[in-house]
Amino acid sequence: MRVDKLLNKLCLVKTRSIAKNACDKNLVKINGKIAKASSTIVENDIIEYELYGYFNKVKITDVPIRNVSKDKAPEFYEIMERDKLELA
Repeated sequence: MRVDKLLNKLCLVKTRSIAKNACDKNLVKINGKIAKASSTIVENDIIEYELYGYFNKVKITDVPIRNVSKDKAPEFYEIMERDKLELA
């Protein structure tokens, strides 16, 4: 699944267009490498992204096939790190 779709389906970002724009601005990394919006995500990938004033690092434990309810979304990932960004 594409990284922009996955971030949106798992409710990690508000909209897919926000996820795509973050990828276009090099704010999203997969396994330490800058990701394009079309980059494919597989199980056990680690996604790092900077949005909403936070640095987030999540491990994908499972890739959903269909849409996921907001309540069940956390079953598909594990938050490894979340730090507030310091604004200059």
